[in-house]
Amino acid sequence: MLGGMDGRDGMRAADADRRAVADRLRIAVDEGRLDLHDYDERLQRAYAARTYAELDSLVADLPTPATPGASTLAVPDGTDPLPALPTDLRPVARRWLAEVWQPYLRVIPIVVAVWAVTSMLAGEVLYFWPAWVAGPWGAVLLVRTVTGVAGGEPRRWAAEQERRAARRARRRRARAAERRRRVARRAGEPEGAEQD
Repeated sequence: MLGGMDGRDGMRAADADRRAVADRLRIAVDEGRLDLHDYDERLQRAYAARTYAELDSLVADLPTPATPGASTLAVPDGTDPLPALPTDLRPVARRWLAEVWQPYLRVIPIVVAVWAVTSMLAGEVLYFWPAWVAGPWGAVLLVRTVTGVAGGEPRRWAAEQERRAARRARRRRARAAERRRRVARRAGEPEGAEQD
């Protein structure tokens, strides 16, 4: 995809080239060829790359992805075509499911409590209107859960969480370095000359 042409290595890469490399890296993570840390590092380098040589180096150790029609899932007779998640992905899937379902599991008890209080105050059991909140919302979440698990959403979610954590850590380090510079600058100034 990106290799082969003479003199091409020094040419500047376009945004489309960077996106193509980012897509290859995402596929490599989905296939388990890269761990999340390596993916994040390579993705940052891909978007910072200026030349084709820099982009080529990021995918040099990865195989070219198969065309969609060329690869099919071979399932031996009598086995489940969708095996359970590997052990290392189960905690990720649990955290993703908790994040998807947590708002629902917090709001529905409140809605039911409001219904229960209004029924008690009315002195009779009122129409159970919380079903109109819980039913459609629960159905949407169920579809999202099934399609998300089948489509690898927990893994992408974990990669995004890791990228966010890395960004926060970089920001904290930058703020700490800035504070140290300010303190060092103040320590070097004569007394009474502070400006901040």
